[in-house]
Amino acid sequence: MDILRINMEELSFRYESLEEKDLLLGGRALTSKIVHDEVPGTCHPLGPNNKLVISNGVLTGSLASSAERSSMGAKSPLTGGIKESNAGGTAGLQMGRLGLRAIIFEGIRDDFQVIYINKDGVRFDSAEELLGKPMSEAAEKIYEKYGNKVGYYLIGVSGEMKMLTAAIANGDKDKNPTRFYGRGGLGAVAGSKGIKAVVFDDSGVARNKPKDPEKFKQALRTYTEWLREAPATSKVFPELGTAALVKSTNALGALPTRNFSTGSFEGHENISGEKLREIILERGGEGTPTHACMPGCAIRCSNIYVDPQGKMVTSPIEYENIGLLGSNLGIDDMDAIVELNRLCNEYAVDTIETGAAIGVLMEAGVLAFGDKQGAKNVLEEVGKGTPLGRIIGGGAEQVGKLYGIRKVPTVKGQAMPAYDPRAIKGLGVTYATSPQGADHTAGQTIRAQVNHHKAEGQVQASKGAQVVNTIYDVLGLCYFGASAVAGRFETLADLVTGYTGVPTTAEDIVGLAKQTLQKEHGFNRSAGFTKAQDRLPEHFYLDQNPASGTTFDVPEEELVQIGVEGD
Repeated sequence: MDILRINMEELSFRYESLEEKDLLLGGRALTSKIVHDEVPGTCHPLGPNNKLVISNGVLTGSLASSAERSSMGAKSPLTGGIKESNAGGTAGLQMGRLGLRAIIFEGIRDDFQVIYINKDGVRFDSAEELLGKPMSEAAEKIYEKYGNKVGYYLIGVSGEMKMLTAAIANGDKDKNPTRFYGRGGLGAVAGSKGIKAVVFDDSGVARNKPKDPEKFKQALRTYTEWLREAPATSKVFPELGTAALVKSTNALGALPTRNFSTGSFEGHENISGEKLREIILERGGEGTPTHACMPGCAIRCSNIYVDPQGKMVTSPIEYENIGLLGSNLGIDDMDAIVELNRLCNEYAVDTIETGAAIGVLMEAGVLAFGDKQGAKNVLEEVGKGTPLGRIIGGGAEQVGKLYGIRKVPTVKGQAMPAYDPRAIKGLGVTYATSPQGADHTAGQTIRAQVNHHKAEGQVQASKGAQVVNTIYDVLGLCYFGASAVAGRFETLADLVTGYTGVPTTAEDIVGLAKQTLQKEHGFNRSAGFTKAQDRLPEHFYLDQNPASGTTFDVPEEELVQIGVEGD
């Protein structure tokens, strides 16, 4: 495996061999190590000293189920700290077949390039014909020029304008550019470096093979059986996707409603996973409630949403999209939510951050909660790059500052996902203490065996979840398999041993996850973060969530057990 280092200012490149001792560094472990080691904490996120790192997970390319994920990392222009964003899709598979574990982009430039990579090396092409186009149109142009079997990473107009909500996409197995590295504004970092697209052409390259086929095969058989036996991965996710969470979070009082003013939405039945499945099945045509974002995934939690004529509108509709673009805005119309989601995808902006930003705008009285057309009009301004569009494109915290709003649901500048931290307090701990900012994928505790409304046990639940989530990010596995694995990391270690040939234990991968978190906290300290950043916005401590009857009351002396002072 190699690391490809590309200087965008010079349009030059060189390959560096990844030593055998470093083969366990993949995904988030590698992006965070490189950012920690090579990026000054005090640099400007859009300046020449920041680096954008793309890294495959350790198992990406192995064709193990749900193991084609990759990570992107940089200093975030949104949070000012370290950022890792993770997604499935197909680009990581092709990147791995080309013998690449990671790509490091350095320098900045004013014009935009397509970086084309094949078995013979790297070529730089002008991206002029892709600029200003919706993501679906830009992706089509990539396939027309480079062939319909290539993989790619691609930014949208938001990244071209360097908006703080800008995301990076890659294609799903059906070539839709809708698998997003959404959080932290990494699309803006790519834009600052003149990266419009990275195209992978693995023509003439042999499929990756495990170093120890028998060991890999045995471990894969066990892992796949677990996925097929666990209720979440064998039934709930394939049937309802992540939208299955709508009813359960609403029952907990955790479904964000009208800018997180409460956690229960009167229209939640209309936007539930059950309703989503019903609409897709009734409309038929190109729609499906069960869809895999990457080849060979047994979980298949994605979906394709269609219009009344059965034509595809977008894919997928996730719980986070529904929570932030639906209940958070007071909207209970699934078609309206899907249209907002589609626009976010076409402009390549983070749906979580954008939904939160519009929610704060509604809190300011610029729009009324429930105003579907108003929300759409505002989102269209993002695509045009108007002053209001750039305000929304700057994220929720920017909107709050410009409109003088006290109740802004962000931590370290990043908007909260669709779980009210007063009702699921372990996630509140994760939001407060994760080096990534408010991010449920940094330490999901919704399935932890604790009373979510009580303060007791939440710090330990979050601390453990932050390690577990990091393990999956490092290996390139989808976190949704965690309920099936249930902490039996020995089999994951056997998968790694069989695929890489490097003897690996469960203790090795847990230790690597902890080291990764330590490096991330270390970077944030170098960027000027202190314990003051490891807390929620004040109003979550003061204002009761009416749906749960709780405030966030986890003692700060417990919070400092993790965060910037520890792992």
